[in-house]
Amino acid sequence: MTGTNGKTTTTSMLHTMLKDSGKKVISNGTGANMYPGITACFVDNFRFSKSGEERYAVIEVDEANVKFITEMITPEIITVTNLFRDQLDRYGEVYTTLKKILEGLEKAPGSKLVLNGDESLLGDLGLPNESVYFGFSTAVEQSTKIDVNADAKFCKKCKSPYKYYYLTYNHLGNFYCDVCGYERPDLRYSLDKVVELTPDGSLVEINGNQYYINIPGTYNIYNALCAFSIAKELGLGNEAIFDSLKSQKSSFGRQEIIDIDGKLMKIILVKNPAGYDQAISTVSLEKERINLAALLNDNYADGRDVSWIWDVKFEKLSELDLEKVFVSGIRLYDMALRLKLAGLPVEKFMITESYEELLNGIRQTESEKVYVFATYTAMLSFRKFLHSKGYIKELW
Repeated sequence: MTGTNGKTTTTSMLHTMLKDSGKKVISNGTGANMYPGITACFVDNFRFSKSGEERYAVIEVDEANVKFITEMITPEIITVTNLFRDQLDRYGEVYTTLKKILEGLEKAPGSKLVLNGDESLLGDLGLPNESVYFGFSTAVEQSTKIDVNADAKFCKKCKSPYKYYYLTYNHLGNFYCDVCGYERPDLRYSLDKVVELTPDGSLVEINGNQYYINIPGTYNIYNALCAFSIAKELGLGNEAIFDSLKSQKSSFGRQEIIDIDGKLMKIILVKNPAGYDQAISTVSLEKERINLAALLNDNYADGRDVSWIWDVKFEKLSELDLEKVFVSGIRLYDMALRLKLAGLPVEKFMITESYEELLNGIRQTESEKVYVFATYTAMLSFRKFLHSKGYIKELW
């Protein structure tokens, strides 16, 4: 399992589906997706006495580490969720990320590829692998015009601008090039209808059957569709998939809900414009008064360059009924300036230079719901702080 966004959540979904189907399965569920973390996952779960049993490994892999993993093993299935700009100082543009992934795929010609068909970079890869595609057969938004800040706007074949029958978000959707004829591949697994979107989950129709996804957002519909596609390729039944999606719990820092003295705080990992925009769209479904917190770090794992926050559509948050807006993290003043210029009410800002201040501020709010947008290392350190205070029982 690799790609820019959705790896950890999709891994968790598929792990749950296999486990609920009675399969023996291991996974690096906390997102330790580099070579050492993946090796540790296999070592930790290896038992000589059980070596003859049929078991599954659902492994999340960092995009730049795929080539190291496929040197050692040939997965039955490799999936790529999507490709967005992320950590520009490490990956560069999306084409560089694709190249890194392809270096790994080329070492595993026997693996079946389950790919996001709505991702224009993943069509016609020129590989000998059997390829299966999933995607949306319905529009989420009415617009067919791609945003100026979207990724991968130009045809991978002839460099002409893509056109769309419909978009889902960012550059994902039913694309085509009217110059060279390159277009979205045929889908084996299709999201046919979005019945309902709420701040708590989504009711959707996939391949003719309805499923409730117990975590919200269009991006999590993609994650569920990806997990569904792999599960069907592995022969799992619809009932097990339905039950698993309906009971799916938020994974480590991804829409994770924590009770803070009666306040329901939801931590949402955000790491690039595409993912942040989707998180904002999900929170914007709220009709009640809420609190927001934005935690921005610039450590190596986050990406040193934080200029990407200017591509995020924070302006949409100004339409919400907000009680308080907390700002924290290493680059809290960069974030505060961005939110101020996005039109959020500065009189509601609370600049918190420590997590103790942030926690005390959250405790004192009247509204019951608090949404925390946090970059990767900010999410880790804030969870560690909450663990020390007894609000989180298991750190990992």
